[in-house]
Amino acid sequence: MSASEDNPQMTQEFQLDLDQVSFVGRDLMRPECVLATRAGTLYCPDWRGGVQRIDADGTQTRIGCAERREDTDFMPNGIALLRDGSLLVANLGAEGGVWRLHADGRREPWLTEIAGERLPAVNFVWLDDRERVWITVMFSSHPGAGRHHFRSDIGDGFIAVIDSVDRPSSARVAARGLFTPNECRIALDGRSMCINETFSHRVVAYALAPDGSLADRRVLAQFDDDTLPDGLSLDAEGGLWITAVASNRVIRVMPDGRWHQVAEDTEAGHMARVRAAVADNTLDRTLLYQNPARVLPNVTSIAFGGADLRTAYVGSVSGTAIAVFRAPVAGVPPVHWNW
Repeated sequence: MSASEDNPQMTQEFQLDLDQVSFVGRDLMRPECVLATRAGTLYCPDWRGGVQRIDADGTQTRIGCAERREDTDFMPNGIALLRDGSLLVANLGAEGGVWRLHADGRREPWLTEIAGERLPAVNFVWLDDRERVWITVMFSSHPGAGRHHFRSDIGDGFIAVIDSVDRPSSARVAARGLFTPNECRIALDGRSMCINETFSHRVVAYALAPDGSLADRRVLAQFDDDTLPDGLSLDAEGGLWITAVASNRVIRVMPDGRWHQVAEDTEAGHMARVRAAVADNTLDRTLLYQNPARVLPNVTSIAFGGADLRTAYVGSVSGTAIAVFRAPVAGVPPVHWNW
């Protein structure tokens, strides 16, 4: 029985006390995306060119990471854990594409083009419960390595689907014309795909066909100008848990689009500068990453873990550790949960 079944209002009214947030991991470098497994193992990307594995006892292992960041061609962002223990890594660097990172630190290109079109910097990669791979690209024109502004007025992002890890050649674009698409998830009923459009301040949803094609785009939730939805995860009641970068908000969106704010750790002056830069299309990483939050610096992802799937792990582009809090409802176990 979930907490909200014990008390129907608990989930809807839940407010996170920032003083109750704890942290796991140390000396991380831009742990933007977090994955959790049943064994208590966490994975997060590291901009020294690899992934950090954090075991349940706190032991940290660098996979493919250098001592310092040197390679701007390979900048790990989103990650997906595979059955054999390797990971798919979305590369924000100049080389772009999706790479496969093996447990011994070797990496190799996994997907570098779709239908003959070179993949630019890839923002996110996700494995669904059928072990299809989904990727999002914020800008088709993205030059990589941070040499761009986060334009809110350019709708040349896209989402693509690949039938299986073993068939990267099956990659195809499922939807184009997206405005800065970020993390995505399939709704609990399996009939729609939800995608954060970060700098348009909204979550959009598409009807999802069995073959992975998307149609009938609609706005599921529209936020205010201080909410830049980045990370996305699903709970057992069909709610979407969203992390908003810059304003450091955590939001829960219901399947009908109603939403409430769970937490916020915002410095007003910094957010005003970010808001103005988004409005005139001059926002860059330098400003975005100068985040003076007290507890939650630039939250960018959320993953559910723990024995009851009610421990929330929050990734960050500005922190050096992963934030942890207890949620009032369990998350949906990811496909890699038992791997």
